[in-house]
Amino acid sequence: MKAIVELARNAGIPVVELSNESMAKMAKTRNPQGVIAVTSPKEYVSVEEILETAEKRNEEPFVFVLNEINDPQNLGSIIRTADCLGAHGIIIPKRRACAVTPAVVKVSEGTAEHVNVARVANIASTLESLKEKGIWVVGADPEGKLYYEADLTGPVALVVGGEDKGLGKLVKEKCDFLVSLPMRGHVTSLNAAVAAAVLGYEILRQRERRHD
Repeated sequence: MKAIVELARNAGIPVVELSNESMAKMAKTRNPQGVIAVTSPKEYVSVEEILETAEKRNEEPFVFVLNEINDPQNLGSIIRTADCLGAHGIIIPKRRACAVTPAVVKVSEGTAEHVNVARVANIASTLESLKEKGIWVVGADPEGKLYYEADLTGPVALVVGGEDKGLGKLVKEKCDFLVSLPMRGHVTSLNAAVAAAVLGYEILRQRERRHD
């Protein structure tokens, strides 16, 4: 705690002590761990800015598209995974989906400050736009081919569906192809954040193997 206070003061950030009751009210999350940073709201970017990030890095686009993810835990975990993978950004819908809230930022371990997130009015039309730019749209769905049998080395937009409904019929139709995860147990699907991580790391593995 002393180190955090010292870093903040050295950076010219005001430090204010609060009572336990005030801390709990202000945190709006479980187990705030005694420290809250007050910042401006998350600034969303455009889809074009996400693609520009890839261009600046001289890399083929690698984007997550999340269709109606409603659980802050899932969104925060996917943002953290996207940062670990070096993905260029995440696209989420403006309606019927979780936004980047304080709870999401906490789960993301602060990586929400570094990952590009775009909010769009219509996921299906956004996928069409990405396809027009030469990006392969790959949907995570039980009906798809096994993920390790698919070629994921090119410019990719990985589409992960919501916790209950999956991709949805229209979004699934917009995908160039679908990939699935083998399920050998008693459940038929993985948590959305886990599925995104597994598939995301397969994309990274194939890309790095291609460059070897």
